[in-house]
Amino acid sequence: MNAERLLQLIDDTDARTFALLDDFTDEQLHVPYEAGINPPVWEIGHCAFFYEYFLLRPLLGIEPIMPGSDTIWDSFDIPHRERWTEGVVAEKSDTLAYYRKVLDQTRELISPDRDPADETRYLAQYCIAHQCMHLESLVWCRQTLGHRAPSFAQRDNPPLSENPLDPSDAEVPEGDYSIGVPVPEEGKKADSFSFDNERPGFVKTIPGFQISRTLVTQGQFRDFADDGGYHEQNHWSFGGRYWLRNSGRDSPAYWENGDGEWRVRRFDKIEIISPDAPMLHISFWEAEAYCNWAGRRLPNEYEWEAAARGPESRRFPWGDTDPTPGLADLDCRHLATAPATAFPESASPVGCLQMIGTAWEWTTSQYLPFDGFCVDMYPYMSTLQFGDHKTARGGSFATSQSLIRNTYRQAFHPDRHDVFTGFRTCALDE
Repeated sequence: MNAERLLQLIDDTDARTFALLDDFTDEQLHVPYEAGINPPVWEIGHCAFFYEYFLLRPLLGIEPIMPGSDTIWDSFDIPHRERWTEGVVAEKSDTLAYYRKVLDQTRELISPDRDPADETRYLAQYCIAHQCMHLESLVWCRQTLGHRAPSFAQRDNPPLSENPLDPSDAEVPEGDYSIGVPVPEEGKKADSFSFDNERPGFVKTIPGFQISRTLVTQGQFRDFADDGGYHEQNHWSFGGRYWLRNSGRDSPAYWENGDGEWRVRRFDKIEIISPDAPMLHISFWEAEAYCNWAGRRLPNEYEWEAAARGPESRRFPWGDTDPTPGLADLDCRHLATAPATAFPESASPVGCLQMIGTAWEWTTSQYLPFDGFCVDMYPYMSTLQFGDHKTARGGSFATSQSLIRNTYRQAFHPDRHDVFTGFRTCALDE
């Protein structure tokens, strides 16, 4: 990626960061403790620290810009709950001054006038991607706490679809499929940015299977709930029953049933569910139980990637061109309010819709390294999640379009439902 494009990405990411921060009131900035979120001011300082620590200090040899604060901004030095302790995290004004100074120095470092080296551009891209991850966490923070949707969302103008929900499955033929991102030959640079957990890519023979063309919708999941799905133990695995007992749940997150009609809270609004819209905020255990009820199964991550990429090994379901607003619900454009049959132009080679954006899709795969895995510059990007997390694919409506691709692997603990997770299903193997 050239310097001009990197500067544009920094500016775009910076603008969305402040759009997510500026319309918080001072009271909202002091969020109550929740295990799945962070205080917004800490998120901003942490993102600035990442640029400083991994880009500015090693390449410019500078001293800490905010002396004595490394252990506050480094997420692996400060315990999660301590980020709420009064007097620990710097005030908003000081944090924003620190953030702006770091970003200004970053812009200067990667200026086209300096003709930045490949390593500099790679490190800058890594830092931008890291910040984009935290933008998504700021969005689900708003949902968790019932704050209003991001100001740049277009929730009242989602793309429509005249196509009825197609119950037939897409056929993925048996074959050899590329998985992950290949490591470039010695002496050559990678074609595009990727994280360590996507490498090294390999070819895998995958038996033929059938996968749903669309994400499971709110209407379909409503049928599961109305049929007593949360109370029929046979639908739930041992892990699912354990989660069900401990969560005390008898319906999907943010749903409530009044007068026989299901309603859902989306950010600060309570509305009747949209039967054709994709289901969100589903734990792995709920997705698994739905599949057992429906006589279906979840895909594994290799099947998901084969359905998304096809034999041509596409970077995105629609091809190798970057996402545009008409291809996917990303960057909080529509908040997953479009029908599951929308965006037909971005169908995968086998005809699956919305495999990028809208909702992270659960797979049955444990989040594990590929054979030959080598840890990247940030040792905790992947390693801490290996083994006890599930792999989710595809991104959500809150994911930055510069971050996502078919090979991107996200790790979520199977208990989580606060993030923007959904799923699609596969036919049972014959």
